Amino acid sequence: MATGTEPPSLGTGVRGAGRAAIAARHLRTDRWWLAPAATAAGLFLFVVYSTWRAFADSHYYAAPYVSPFYSPCLADNCLTMRQGPNWELFGTWWGISPALLILVFPLGFRMTCYYYRKAYYRSFWASPPACAVAEPHAAYSGETRFPLILQNLHRYFFYAALLVAGILTYDAVLSFRDEDYAWGHMGLGSVIFVVNVALIWAYTLSCHSCRHVVGGRLRHFSKHPVRYRLWGWAGRLNHRHMQLAWASLISVAAADFYVYLLASGAFADPRFF
Repeated sequence: MATGTEPPSLGTGVRGAGRAAIAARHLRTDRWWLAPAATAAGLFLFVVYSTWRAFADSHYYAAPYVSPFYSPCLADNCLTMRQGPNWELFGTWWGISPALLILVFPLGFRMTCYYYRKAYYRSFWASPPACAVAEPHAAYSGETRFPLILQNLHRYFFYAALLVAGILTYDAVLSFRDEDYAWGHMGLGSVIFVVNVALIWAYTLSCHSCRHVVGGRLRHFSKHPVRYRLWGWAGRLNHRHMQLAWASLISVAAADFYVYLLASGAFADPRFF
């Protein structure tokens, strides 16, 4: 006998016996597919570009700039290839691109981000592709099974993202030097690096996990005024999380591409002073 408390079946989908018998997949007449198609195109272009740059293993340092895809450079082959300073935490056994040691953390943070989940769920997996448009899958398990259960690692990738943002901030400070590492100079690359790190911080701090860290699990905000104010700031940033996600994605690719152009000799870095 049914009690009314049984969990819903995961195998019924939108064509289940308990759903309205509507033959049409949806009744929308607008171009609802434009948004998921544009999202898929944007994410696909970034994946192609970042994969090329990650495996290129070259043109990622032009004094005093180091590509955000390769910073910090942890592999020994950074120094042997004369691409600039590195931390040499990995010995000569690591022979492939040093970017693969770094990109796993910011990419893991973005791939598990709540906005990016919505973006690629709708654009690539059609789950669902748009509001009032049914997904084509017969069953739905949510994020309870592999591989989607790995989305729960987002809160841990957040801490790694803070470290990466700190390192990129250090790189932005070091960009105010000339080729001989003398302070007091500013080039176009310095501006690009500062804008990039500002967007990276804004995106990172607008994260839902950040809001939970600073303001979660509190019974009384009145007893924690500092955390309440931080929570409010993070909340205001969170309203622009989607825009910041795209802006920072574009800016980090632009910063890397600028370093590539300088390192490949396409042009010299314009200096303002």
